[in-house]
Amino acid sequence: MIHPTAIVHPGARIGANVEIGPYSVIGEHVEIGDGTRIGPHVVIEGHTRIGRENRIFQFASLGGMPQDKKYRDEPTRLEIGDRNLIREFCTLNTGTVQDAGVTRIGSDNWIMAYVHIAHDCQVGDNTIFANNAQIAGHVHVGDWAILGGMTGVHQFVRIGAHAMTGGCSLLLQDLPPYVTCAGNPAKPFGINSEGLKRRGFSPDAVAAIRRAYKTLYREGLGLDDAKAALAQQRAEYGEVGLLVDFLDTATRGIAR
Repeated sequence: MIHPTAIVHPGARIGANVEIGPYSVIGEHVEIGDGTRIGPHVVIEGHTRIGRENRIFQFASLGGMPQDKKYRDEPTRLEIGDRNLIREFCTLNTGTVQDAGVTRIGSDNWIMAYVHIAHDCQVGDNTIFANNAQIAGHVHVGDWAILGGMTGVHQFVRIGAHAMTGGCSLLLQDLPPYVTCAGNPAKPFGINSEGLKRRGFSPDAVAAIRRAYKTLYREGLGLDDAKAALAQQRAEYGEVGLLVDFLDTATRGIAR
């Protein structure tokens, strides 16, 4: 299952039924789980661990050193879960010792062509990164989030679960769960109601999240007052709790 032109270091750990295409290069400290398929001309280097049944397309570069001038060849890592689709020309870098030392991608993510995921980013499960979405170092992306094509995300920004950015958005501050945004800089435009319905949220839950959005963005409340009001709503609908918890830990302010 390994093409004769591929270069696989003897120290690499390759699982069962792994396919490695022509001219791909697999480094010494790489681990690849069962059933993963790697196309031609892929480079996987660094201390990189890839789970099961991923599909990695041609010309992707995974596990390269972080684009950080402070990096001094420390053995930082890239960890990728299971069943991810990583398309052409994507770049995913390892972490830095200034953070947790690991860039982590969850499972079941759809990462389209030319996406860049920088050092120390933490990406959850079931996300979609459309073509040319670019996230800077230390960015956290929650489960089920969607980044529109050519979205740019500033370093240290957090994107909440089920949030969504429009194409060509520039996100400079945290984007709370469920919220959709667009623009340069990005501004909120309601909740991702269609996505929530597709994921099985009940009509009552969607209505509660919409009400929470209005409390946060439409009632003219300061952030502390809005958080207090949302805490009361949380008692009635647990889904609002995801928003409350996110706001309690926001450090960069939220997109307004």
